[in-house]
Amino acid sequence: MNEITNDEKKCELALGALKFVIDPEIGLNVVDLGLIYQIDFDENKKEIFCSHSLTTQFCPMGESINEGILNALQHTFPEYKVEATITFDPPWNSHKISEEGLEFLNS
Repeated sequence: MNEITNDEKKCELALGALKFVIDPEIGLNVVDLGLIYQIDFDENKKEIFCSHSLTTQFCPMGESINEGILNALQHTFPEYKVEATITFDPPWNSHKISEEGLEFLNS
């Protein structure tokens, strides 16, 4: 049986790493932009599953953002295999932007 966990320390570390992944069109990181929907760790298989969205379904930087997410998590957790999937369920909207993100965008 797979042991899927959401270990708080590992999730915080993952989110910290993902703050270095910037949406190049907006200039804001994917965490504060609200693009990260879920991060799960499978401890038995040493796998990380990250579900994220994009600001639009036709985002021209989607592949680049997905690669950035994969690279950030793989660099932070080299002993894990990382899978990042793009989802639009639910669709992203500006209400998902964090307070820090809103401050950045309004500055």
